[in-house]
Amino acid sequence: MQEQMAKTQAELQSKTVEVSAGGGKVKVTANGAGDVLAIKIDKEIVDPEDVEFLEEMVLSAVQQAVEQGKALAQSEMSRITGGLGL
Repeated sequence: MQEQMAKTQAELQSKTVEVSAGGGKVKVTANGAGDVLAIKIDKEIVDPEDVEFLEEMVLSAVQQAVEQGKALAQSEMSRITGGLGL
C-alpha cells in the first residue's frame, strides 16, 4: 500500500485543476499536491485605481485552486486506502 501511495502522490503532481474568478478574468492552475502552477490575469481586469478588487480575485482563485487540488489528492488517497482514514 505504501508503494501505491507514493506512486499516487507522484501522479498527483502532474494532475491539475484550473479555477476562474472575476468572470474568467483571473485563472489559477494548481496540481494535486496543492502547488500553484500558474496565474493568468486578463488585461481588462487590471485597474490601477482598484487594486483591491484584483487582489481579492487573485486570492479567491488561489484559495479555490488549492482547495480543489487538496480535494483531488484526498479523493485519490481515499481510493487507495479504501476509506481506512490513514
